[in-house]
Amino acid sequence: MEKVAFITGITGQDGSYLSELLLGKGYTVVGLVRRTVASDSAKMVNLSRIREHERLIMEYGDMSDMSSLTRIISHHKPQEVYNLAAQSHVGTSFKTPMSTVEINLNGCLNLLEAIRIIDPKIKFYQASTSEMFGDNIKCPQNENTVLSPVSPYACAKVGAHNLVQTYRKSYNMHASSGILFNHESPRRGENFVTRKITMAAARIKLGIQKELRLGNLDAERDWGFAGDYVYAMWLMLQQEHADDYVISSGSAHSVRDFLNYVFEHAGLDPDEYVIIDPKFYRPCEVPRLWGDSSKAKRILGWEPSVAYKELAIMMYEEDYERESKKSQTKD
Repeated sequence: MEKVAFITGITGQDGSYLSELLLGKGYTVVGLVRRTVASDSAKMVNLSRIREHERLIMEYGDMSDMSSLTRIISHHKPQEVYNLAAQSHVGTSFKTPMSTVEINLNGCLNLLEAIRIIDPKIKFYQASTSEMFGDNIKCPQNENTVLSPVSPYACAKVGAHNLVQTYRKSYNMHASSGILFNHESPRRGENFVTRKITMAAARIKLGIQKELRLGNLDAERDWGFAGDYVYAMWLMLQQEHADDYVISSGSAHSVRDFLNYVFEHAGLDPDEYVIIDPKFYRPCEVPRLWGDSSKAKRILGWEPSVAYKELAIMMYEEDYERESKKSQTKD
């Protein structure tokens, strides 16, 4: 029987990589998209490689509208549902806390309820996050580390994470959460620090940009490649029993390290171009996120394939090529 997967947040970094993976495995992929996003070609760019694929179906809907989720699930009858939709920027969550909770927490609840009512045998994946560990600096962090969220984004994600566990225990649903540490790619949103750095380096190298403004350079993060991490998502839903898994590279680096490595690769001196701007500091900082994914390696057989430095170069080189083409077009 042909498998059908329903993906929320399909136009984002993870949604696009996951769609490509599932289409390659013969799935029909149904993606949730808001009408305002569907009409914006810039927001659909991550799906450019598969946009015309015969087994890719786009459905209009909204995470805050349970009726639209129910309609899509009832009509397409997916065996797997991947909830990747979110207001995903931590800094923005302080400015829009209510809408962040509506999407990240209530949206998850709407999906779980729709599945419970329509067909509780549907397998469900929830995109949890390392930000849930917050200011708990006990490292490396694993599935049993105490959660200590310090942003509206993280608080909403903790609530959704707990809901997944509750529905798994209460209704025997195959509902799993991936506690994903920072995962990047050339498709990462331009407001995230890694992409902000690689884009700035490319634009400065090309003479398009003169400076780069950043916040806390001492924050440490565990960075991996998004393409590796979506494979872990799929593996979770292939298991006989649902569970929660930390997905990480297993090493932590500071923002300063990432900045210096990218600029060195580009032949630039960060001291000449980088300005520390207090407005980019969070109201409450998360000092260090460093994951232990030994459980995923042991049970799922998952391993990351792209190393930290390889990832940084990949992002810079693609940004350089993209910005160079833009510059030539303008000329």
